[in-house]
Amino acid sequence: MSLSVKHLLGIKELQKEDIQTIFKTADNFKQVLQRQIKKVPVLRDTTVANIFFENSTRTRISFELAEKRLSADVVNFSASGSSVSKGETLIDTVNNILAMKVDMVVMRHSASGAPWFLANHIDASIINAGDGINEHPTQALLDAYSIREKHGNLKGKRIAIIGDIMHSRVALSNIYCLGKLGAEVMVAGPPTLIPKNIEKLGVKVEYDVKKALQWAEVANVLRIQLERQHKPLFSTLREYALYYGINKSMLEGLKKEVTIMHPGPINRGVEINSDVADSKQSIILDQVENGVAIRMAVIYLLSGKKEME
Repeated sequence: MSLSVKHLLGIKELQKEDIQTIFKTADNFKQVLQRQIKKVPVLRDTTVANIFFENSTRTRISFELAEKRLSADVVNFSASGSSVSKGETLIDTVNNILAMKVDMVVMRHSASGAPWFLANHIDASIINAGDGINEHPTQALLDAYSIREKHGNLKGKRIAIIGDIMHSRVALSNIYCLGKLGAEVMVAGPPTLIPKNIEKLGVKVEYDVKKALQWAEVANVLRIQLERQHKPLFSTLREYALYYGINKSMLEGLKKEVTIMHPGPINRGVEINSDVADSKQSIILDQVENGVAIRMAVIYLLSGKKEME
């Protein structure tokens, strides 16, 4: 099995068949992760560099664990405390790392489009671990994979993405991924946090969260990204929680069960309450577990290795 692309820069570049190949490969790796010895030696001659120019916990650890489960050699790079702070350019930084014979680069950057820029200047395979407010492809893949695991085929499934749509790279990648797999997608939240003309991406728009939940089978709840907002877009977090936060009483009033997801980090008591995040309807921890299998699949497929041992 192989992908039609050399890099994973965004879901937009993937074919539906690529996504299905990633899912099938992840199925195999998920079985590996259930074994007593959770490693396979398929990438024992491969070196992967994790280059993070933005803070990250879950994504960085998930990638590092995936790489080590594949027996790859791992190099971790953080912009803080590096020569970047002295004025070194992105290309110089990466070329210096590649000079140490690195085969693959996993990169997170605050600038939208940075992975595409890098892919045009170096030969190693690039995996986008999040670029600005543009895309976060492996998060979308693990989200869709988790829905598939819970509900089966995604075709025709109604998925609501709720929260800060405007500043979320997770939202955009999910819209692309779910659309390619035939799901119906709705975005919901305050009008100030939903981009104009987003309907052109084939999604429905709803400003009433209760109506969105009534429509949906699955709700993927996003956090408010205050660090990306350059001006106030709502009055207070308390007001946001009151009108747009997901709580237990809201779900109980639906008379049906909606699967709850969240890409993390969770702002408990703002976009989602603990009684929802920790409820039986939540598959948030399943997303975390599936993230390792999905990232193992992506790294393995992009490495070009022919056999899975």
